[in-house]
Amino acid sequence: MQEPQFDRRMLEFLVCPQTHGILTYDAEAQELISKAAHLAYPIREGLPVMLIDEARQID
Repeated sequence: MQEPQFDRRMLEFLVCPQTHGILTYDAEAQELISKAAHLAYPIREGLPVMLIDEARQID
């Protein structure tokens, strides 16, 4: 069974919970990236996990 895909239209409504800034979609890593916060939020089973504690730090 194929994993559900993230609906890119959700990016219109989602913002970084820390900075309230825009997010970009990394399809390969299945993450939403907040460049302002230097965080990557995971996408699991097609749903973004928008919890700061679940995000990984990026450079």
